[in-house]
Amino acid sequence: MSRQAMGTQSPRKETSAPLQETLELQLSEVEMLLSMFPGDGELTLEDANAVNRVKRYLEGGCEVATPSRIEFAVMLSVAEPPVKIVLHVCLPHQYPSVVPELFARSAALDRLQQRQLNEDLISFVNTCERGELCISLAIQWIQDNCQYYIGNVKPALEMSQKSPEIQKTFYRMWIYSHHIYRHELRKKILDLAKKLGLTGFCLTGKPGVICIEGVKQDCEEFWHTIRYPNWKHISCKHTETIPEVSSIEECRVFKAFEELIFEAHGDYGLRNDYHMDLGQFLEYLKEHKSEHVFHILFGIEGRSHS
Repeated sequence: MSRQAMGTQSPRKETSAPLQETLELQLSEVEMLLSMFPGDGELTLEDANAVNRVKRYLEGGCEVATPSRIEFAVMLSVAEPPVKIVLHVCLPHQYPSVVPELFARSAALDRLQQRQLNEDLISFVNTCERGELCISLAIQWIQDNCQYYIGNVKPALEMSQKSPEIQKTFYRMWIYSHHIYRHELRKKILDLAKKLGLTGFCLTGKPGVICIEGVKQDCEEFWHTIRYPNWKHISCKHTETIPEVSSIEECRVFKAFEELIFEAHGDYGLRNDYHMDLGQFLEYLKEHKSEHVFHILFGIEGRSHS
């Protein structure tokens, strides 16, 4: 596949298909990929039991309405000299009728190169026929085209100038976690948000909530960086997008990224089993005109301390 495959094409229309049919296709693709990457560490399932839960669901033996999504990472050795690239994959329940969630990462790429690689990868996947499995095609695309990104910033700059609408997409993500306690994790969240120029907050304790806002690609990089490889109890509950904005700064609700610690209830010490005061959190959201997400995050209507 030549680099011309990265050119702009019209995205394929998404089609609908029965859930059983799409899940069966997903299982067949995962089995194929496992045979393609049988080595230790080549293909790693995010949740080793996810595939089994999908199988039980298809057999009618699953208690839940829908099974967990299948997520995995593929370690690729590409280019000369060999460079390691990890492709993270998350399969929505309706994939391949909808686009899969993909993100490639490599220590050999700087931020600009990695961003451009992922933008072009997504553009390529959007040209694939909906309803057809495309993870192996995405892998092949990376293997064929990674040479244009590694150690070569100029082509990426030229490509980015051709897609200003991508650069100017404002994004806000609302991320929920069962808890956020560890000092190292909290520091990683704060440092990464600062590095990427994101604003928002991190509510520590139980539950934990992270809001980030800024350029869409920076938000996605933040999400994939903190999520992998082993943060299990975390999910993106809600996203807000404003495409083709003239100023990212004017869209921000939060002027900085801060850590929130409200009055806690419970054992703050040995057990790390303390709950944040959600009433105070609701007041904070109201101050930032974001109280609408309270129900989305917690499934209940918010009541302030009045």
